[in-house]
Amino acid sequence: MKIAVTYENGSVFQHFGHTAQFKIYDIEDNKIISEQIVDTMGSGHGALAGFLSSNNVNVLICGGIGEGAKNALKDAAIQVFGGVSGSADVAVQDYLAGNLLFNPFIKCNHHGHGHEHTCGEHGCGKH
Repeated sequence: MKIAVTYENGSVFQHFGHTAQFKIYDIEDNKIISEQIVDTMGSGHGALAGFLSSNNVNVLICGGIGEGAKNALKDAAIQVFGGVSGSADVAVQDYLAGNLLFNPFIKCNHHGHGHEHTCGEHGCGKH
């Protein structure tokens, strides 16, 4: 199994569609056997589901995420855990232990409006 986390400076990045990196963890027997940080190479909202699918990701842990991205990930058979904040490594360990705190109703619905909004559990301003 592979788990991807939206990633920035060790933490879960709070806006799926703007993430510049994912940290991808290879899991066997419910343990991390390897991890790597991969650049999204400027892929945006629509391309990120394909990017994760091409990297054989099964689970995504992220902060804020829009409905369109959730649907694309669902179509790619990637399970999404949104509304997560804090350390990426701790989030994966919590997921593996069955203790991940997430919000299945988290969403970003601001696309194209150029206004202040809330992503995840914090207000991150304009993108």
